[in-house]
Amino acid sequence: MADDQKLLGYLKRVTADLAQTRRRLQEYEAREQDPIAIVAMSCRYPGGVTSPEELWRLVADGVDAVGPFPADRGWNMDSVEGLDFARQGGFIDGAAEFDPAFFGISPREAVAMDPQQRLMLELSWEALERAGIPADKVRGGQVAVFAGSGFQDYGDLLNAALEAAGPFMGTAAVAAVIAGRVSYTLGLEGPR
Repeated sequence: MADDQKLLGYLKRVTADLAQTRRRLQEYEAREQDPIAIVAMSCRYPGGVTSPEELWRLVADGVDAVGPFPADRGWNMDSVEGLDFARQGGFIDGAAEFDPAFFGISPREAVAMDPQQRLMLELSWEALERAGIPADKVRGGQVAVFAGSGFQDYGDLLNAALEAAGPFMGTAAVAAVIAGRVSYTLGLEGPR
């Protein structure tokens, strides 16, 4: 009987220790995890898509987003002779409507910037608006920007127009600048 009492006492202590260890582990894991929440989205896709809702509608309806070359890009495809090329493609509407002053960027720098950088600035601002978060509320905050980008051929176009790109060549067409440009413009400081 005495051995049973000793065993019972030991099991109670071990159970209490285990409960305390489990609680400490949960507290530790909770501290070490940074919660990630998607609170808003923004997007641009061919076919006139300017919101996630429009994207889902385009997909659900099976809409063909391929169309003619846009007239607002300065491309004169009719003057190209002797070349056989596609006459249609997937183009994002409004790519030429970027407002550089809104983002504190000079018009000359905006012309030199890869359109992916301009688009990411607009989409980041729009995502904040869709979330109902004023941009000044995230300034100085522990907010990180992660960005993926497409083909990096804009530098080739800038090399043909070095005079226009001038001092902005170092950042104008570099994919790594996309997330940094958004962070800088919105005053985001990333996780600490």
